[in-house]
Amino acid sequence: MSRFALHSPEKVRLALANRVRELRLVRGWRQVTLAERSGVSLGSLRRFETTGRVSLESLLKIAMALDRLGDFEALFQQPRARSLAELEASEEKRERKRGRL
Repeated sequence: MSRFALHSPEKVRLALANRVRELRLVRGWRQVTLAERSGVSLGSLRRFETTGRVSLESLLKIAMALDRLGDFEALFQQPRARSLAELEASEEKRERKRGRL
């Protein structure tokens, strides 16, 4: 289970903002430094670190500047099969789906 599983979206937002602030401070960067390196406005970065509110694009830019963009790769991936039977069942479902263009 994820560390965020039992929290509200607001608490997750604030936790992510705190993590960004901590990563920035560990690097010895001021807010203006991260803003410049990420291409995110200083105002947006300040608002994010204070409230946790930021656009997805800005969050990705901040993550890239902090060399943490790879952290997003696991987001929304399908869970791994726990057994061969579960894997076979998921393959059958995938083959039966018909999409529309």
